[in-house]
Amino acid sequence: MPTPTLEQRISGALMGTFIGDALALGPHWYYDLDALRADYGPWITDYTTPKPERYHGGLTAGQSSQAGWLLDLTLCSLVECGGYDEADFCRRVDEELFRQIDGTPMNGPGGYTSQSMRESWRLRVQQNKPWGQVAGYADNTEAAERTLAIAVRYALHPGTLARYVSANTHLTQIDPTVTAMTVAFCCVLGQLVQGQAFDADLSGKLMELVRAGELPFHTVTNASEGSVADGPEAPQQAGHFASPDALLTASNIARAAQDDTIRIEPAWKVSLVYGMPCAVYHQFPAAYFLAARFQDDFESAVLHAVNGGGQNQARAMLTGALAGAIGGIDAIPQRFIQGLEGAEKRLVLAQKLAEQIQAEG
Repeated sequence: MPTPTLEQRISGALMGTFIGDALALGPHWYYDLDALRADYGPWITDYTTPKPERYHGGLTAGQSSQAGWLLDLTLCSLVECGGYDEADFCRRVDEELFRQIDGTPMNGPGGYTSQSMRESWRLRVQQNKPWGQVAGYADNTEAAERTLAIAVRYALHPGTLARYVSANTHLTQIDPTVTAMTVAFCCVLGQLVQGQAFDADLSGKLMELVRAGELPFHTVTNASEGSVADGPEAPQQAGHFASPDALLTASNIARAAQDDTIRIEPAWKVSLVYGMPCAVYHQFPAAYFLAARFQDDFESAVLHAVNGGGQNQARAMLTGALAGAIGGIDAIPQRFIQGLEGAEKRLVLAQKLAEQIQAEG
């Protein structure tokens, strides 16, 4: 397959995310894998309609969950504003989401509202607190699912990418470990959109950006350099993360995924190895593994994410973003694009985002 262009990688990453979200709409959050297989068969291959009594009941095959809906909101803001505009993003959430939800889980566009958004709604709407004071401590990937659009937009400018992803994450999630892992995932995605290989060397490239001062992660190089006040152990500025470990995870897992002596068979059992729940420390490693293992096979990467059960929607979104960036839009099967509600509009948005990125250089 020819090497995808920058424009193709941008479209692939964004559409791959929307597709991953919609593919898991029906079989979302089955922690009982026997129940999953009983309802959807031994292997899910396409979009499915949720059961009426489950999390997205009332939606139909090919539609988006609230995670996909929020990604769409973020992407629209980026395109219409010409870049990340926090005030515009917050206005859209206030007007387009918070007016449609009531703080309960089973309510609002997409059929289910995540914990972090419910917490922000309560503080923002019920307690009338300003943005900047409505974040909670949910450890899920909700912020990553929307900020990956920001990562794509600023893939060519890693420092700006990290700053905006961190700021947007802090609007709804304030735990520093969650933020560090979210920023790291988006930095990995940005590198893949640039065209870097997803291999054992990728984390080293990210660490070079840390040492150059472009990425806000703290790294100790030589304890004898300078004094404590100005050396590597000096207190970090606000927005800096205490450790670069989250940047190292991707290459460690890529090395394992590409090592013939280390096998997870079938690959959907990555959900059992890294964990089926919603937290970032379960979800990011599984997505890294599947994207690294199926570098030339978008379909296999995303379908193994879906068929692993548990929080498969986040797993499929994150995997779809990485795999779509690696293979580009042409690597995504046409049936996934044709069956996705709103695909034409989202392809246009991806094209406009690509034009903005290429114009800036």
